[in-house]
Amino acid sequence: MTGASILVVDDEPQILRAVSRALEARGYLVRTATDGRGAIGAAADEEPDLVVLDLNLPHVDGLTACREIRRTSRVPILVLSVRDAEQDKVAALDLGADDYLTKPFGTEELLARVRALLRRTGAEASSARFAADGVLVDLDARSVRRDGKPVHLTPTEWRLLDALASGPGKLRTHAWLLERVWGDDADRPDVEALRVFVSQLRRKVEPDPRRPYVIRTEAGVGYRWQLEPV
Repeated sequence: MTGASILVVDDEPQILRAVSRALEARGYLVRTATDGRGAIGAAADEEPDLVVLDLNLPHVDGLTACREIRRTSRVPILVLSVRDAEQDKVAALDLGADDYLTKPFGTEELLARVRALLRRTGAEASSARFAADGVLVDLDARSVRRDGKPVHLTPTEWRLLDALASGPGKLRTHAWLLERVWGDDADRPDVEALRVFVSQLRRKVEPDPRRPYVIRTEAGVGYRWQLEPV
């Protein structure tokens, strides 16, 4: 990841924590605020690369915060809200928001929206596609193809693939991968089970799983994604 900075604004501690952890696990630098007034000040002081902004905020609501941030900054704004009425979406977009995501939402959808907005400003890598000897991986499209034919990945394999490929060349430790892929899940596997999941993923993304080089093993420590975006 690029280490892009993201301001997350939400007055619900559980949502704030979950979104922040998901972004930090992908290598983003996260700052937080819990009300509209704090959002306006943090956007001015921190100059983030992206603002993730809830609409239902105390003191100063999200629509007002969006308008005030947009008056002085061109930072991309991704609005989050339980409001799903079309007029609320239109109001947010008219006030300068760049995208809109209705709660509840999935982590992968949130991350895809974040990547797309950051790419528009150059704060994110321009491509999330990787290729190796007939295998094509496209993270944004959630697509893996081998010799032009689609390859099916389970939801867990997708999370593992995204965790590895989010940092080409970076060492991802066993502990980091377990936290990133399974979080606080009571059924989170151990390191031995992680090795099984990596082996299954290799059979789907390696040109020759018997001689893997896309996902390199760092003995006793973790794994490293070897491909650069194309």
